[in-house]
Amino acid sequence: MKKPLKIATSMCYFHADPLRAVFKGKTLQYVEQSMVHWLMSEGAMVYPIPAPPENSSISLESYVSEMDGLVLEGGSDMSPTSYGETPMKPEWGGDLIRDRYEIAMIKIFMAQKKPILGICRGAQVLNVAFGGSLYQDIETQLKPSRVHRNWEIYDQIFHELKIESGSTLEKLYGKQSTAGPYQVNTVHHQGVKQLGKDLKIEAVCPEDQIVEAFSHTGDNFVLGVQWHPEFQYLHNPKPDAPHLDGKPILREFLTTCEKRREK
Repeated sequence: MKKPLKIATSMCYFHADPLRAVFKGKTLQYVEQSMVHWLMSEGAMVYPIPAPPENSSISLESYVSEMDGLVLEGGSDMSPTSYGETPMKPEWGGDLIRDRYEIAMIKIFMAQKKPILGICRGAQVLNVAFGGSLYQDIETQLKPSRVHRNWEIYDQIFHELKIESGSTLEKLYGKQSTAGPYQVNTVHHQGVKQLGKDLKIEAVCPEDQIVEAFSHTGDNFVLGVQWHPEFQYLHNPKPDAPHLDGKPILREFLTTCEKRREK
C-alpha cells in the first residue's frame, strides 16, 4: 500500500485584533475546512504550514523538504505593494505579511521542483510571484466587466468559463461543444492584470476576458485557478448548468505529486 501524499497548505491570517471576541489581541493562522476536506477526499494527508518566527531553527525549507506538493488557499487581498503599486483605497491594502510568507513558500517549492496549485488568492499570489500584477478592483479598473464578487450570496454567484484550446484544462475536460460552457463560482474582486513571466492562460471569463486559470510553461507543475473548486465539490447549487467538477484538477495535481515523489 502506497504511503499517502503529504500536501502542504498555506495558512490564512487573522492578525492581532484587540476587539476580537476570542484570542483577543492574538494573531491566528488557520485553514478553511472545505479546502482540507477536498484534498482529503482523494486520500491526501494535509499539512498546514505555519509561518515560522524570526530566528527560528525550524525554517520553511525544513517543512518543504518533507512535503510532496503545495496548495495555496484563498482569503484576503494581496497588498498592491507586493506588485509595485499603491493601494487605491485603504480597504484594498491587503495583507503584505501573508504575501511575503506565501511568495517565500512558492520560491522554495519551485527550487525543489515540487507541484503547486493556487486557488483564488493563491492564483493571484502565484501570478505576482512570477512578476505579474493584479487589478486592485475589477469593477473599478476594467470597463466593461461583470460582477465577480457578491458578499450577500458569496459562493452562490457563478459565471461561464471559456477553456483555452490546447491547454491543460482542455486535456482534463475535453473540448467545449454540445455540452456548452462550464459554470464556475466567483468570489473575488481582484484578478490578474499583467500575466507573470513564463505563465500561459488556461481559461478566461468570456464576458470580460478576466483570466480564470493559468499554468507555468516550465517543467514543474504550477496551476492557478481563480474560482474555488473546493466549494463546488461540496454541492452543485445550479444543477441545470454544467458546473466544472474540480476532481480532475485535484487528481492531476496529486498524480503529478506522486510521480515527482517516485523520482
